[in-house]
Amino acid sequence: MKISLAYSAYLFLKEQLQHKRILYPHQWLKEAYEDLSKRGKKDMKKYKAVIYDIDGTVLNTLNMNMYPLMRIIKEELNEDWSFEDVLKFAAYPGMKVMEELNIKDKEKTYARWVQYVNEYADGATLYEGFEEVFIKLEEAGIIQAVVSAKTKAQYQIDMVEKGLDKYMKATILAEDTDKHKPDPTPLLECLKRLQFQPDEVIYIGDARSDELASQNAHIDFGYAKWGNVAQEEMKNATIVLEKPLDLLQLI
Repeated sequence: MKISLAYSAYLFLKEQLQHKRILYPHQWLKEAYEDLSKRGKKDMKKYKAVIYDIDGTVLNTLNMNMYPLMRIIKEELNEDWSFEDVLKFAAYPGMKVMEELNIKDKEKTYARWVQYVNEYADGATLYEGFEEVFIKLEEAGIIQAVVSAKTKAQYQIDMVEKGLDKYMKATILAEDTDKHKPDPTPLLECLKRLQFQPDEVIYIGDARSDELASQNAHIDFGYAKWGNVAQEEMKNATIVLEKPLDLLQLI
C-alpha cells in the first residue's frame, strides 16, 4: 500500500490552510479540499498493530553504541577509528558488526561491547513525540509491539526501566529467535504471538535490514527517517515518516 495522490494532496492543503498560507479564493477550492479530505482518509490503511524497531526508531542510541564500539576496535584491532568511521555500522545488528570487523572471538567481544554500552554515561533517550504516540495509539485500540536485535538485558535498561515496556503487548528480542533481521523469523514470531496476519500490521524501522525483514515477512514497512544517519532511500517503504508524531496518521 502506497499513500495515494489524493491523500498526499489532502495533507498538503491541510498544512497550507492551517498556517493560513492560502485562503479559499473560490468555492471550488473549498469543495476540492473537502473531497480530498474524505477520499484521503479512506485511502489510509488501518492497521491492527504497529511493531517497532528500537535503536534509531524509538530510542536515540547512536552515541551510546558508537563510542563503545570505537573502544572495542582499539582493544581488538589496535586501530583508532573516528566517530564518522564507525557510523556505517549504526544500522547493523551487533553480531553483524563483529563479522564485518573480522573479530576473532565474536561472541565474547560482542558481550564486552554490550557491557560498555550499558556502562556509557549518556544512555538511550526517547525520540521526541513518542510518549504521545504510544498513548494515542493505545487509546485508539491499536496493538503495539517490539521486534529488535537488542538483548533482553539491554531491553531491561533501555525500555523497561524507562516505563516504556507497558505499551508493548509482545517483544521479540535477540534471544527469542535463532535467525535475525533481515530474515523474517523475528517478525513472523511476533505475528504468531499477537495472532495477526501479515496484512494487519506495519513494521516501523530506520534501517535497510528493517525494510528487507518486512518485505521477507510480507508486512508493510514504515520508514523512520529521523533515525537513519545515512539518510538511505527506502524504495519499498509503504510510508515515509519524517518525525515520530507522523505515526498518528495511522489512527
